[in-house]
Amino acid sequence: MSAADAPLLVTPRSERVRQVAALGRRAVRDRSGTFLVEGPQAVRELLTHAAGSARACYLTDAALQRHPDIVEAVEAAGVPTWRCTDEVLAAMGDTGAPQGMVAVADRVDVPLDVALDAVGPAGFAVVLTHVRDPGNAGTVLRGASAFGAAAVLVSEASVDVHNPKVVRSTVGALFHLPVSVGTPAAELLAACRARGIRLLAADASGGTPLPDADLGGPHAWVMGNEAWGLPPEVLQGCDDVVSIPISRAESLNLAMAATVCLHASAARP
Repeated sequence: MSAADAPLLVTPRSERVRQVAALGRRAVRDRSGTFLVEGPQAVRELLTHAAGSARACYLTDAALQRHPDIVEAVEAAGVPTWRCTDEVLAAMGDTGAPQGMVAVADRVDVPLDVALDAVGPAGFAVVLTHVRDPGNAGTVLRGASAFGAAAVLVSEASVDVHNPKVVRSTVGALFHLPVSVGTPAAELLAACRARGIRLLAADASGGTPLPDADLGGPHAWVMGNEAWGLPPEVLQGCDDVVSIPISRAESLNLAMAATVCLHASAARP
């Protein structure tokens, strides 16, 4: 059946709509193993890079006409599809204005070993420890994708990468590279060391300025909490503590600092 012939949902309080909307809660995501993907760009990236994880797609008739490439991808992947009124789609999404389209997908995180395998002999990764702000986490994921990081490793104490705000902030980058979640920070660092991946803590206290940092070989940038940074035990567990030279600002926020460090790794000879 083509998307244009899909059944139409018109009742915002229907059981199906409530089930989709409930994915805004972490407990529901954890129990169902699924999450919400909002907006055409994120849905497009889902279908391009992880079509096998797409469970359902919901779109308005206007979006059906506006995004023929996405409709074609939905039909090619055989994803169950429903047409919706604007009111129904607003009730499903976290924003209230999901630009005419949402999808439900299986979780895309991978086991830690799989993510570490992706780093290989010369790649670089990002380790997020106790990162709580969804926008920061999503922006770091987006930067990791943009600058060619091999993987992102997210500690158990960090924000859920399937949180709707994180997913929106990644603008689809969540589907571009392996992301491992749920491992305690100490175990993440130990697993990297066991693979020969050098650990570079990004911290204002660092004695090594970024231009002098050794970025040869496999390495991982270790980024800390937005408010208090990296705890002493994490700093001590890293091979080097690297600071970013800045001229006029007192400091950079997490997402900005991660972007600068990732660019440096991508630009290495």
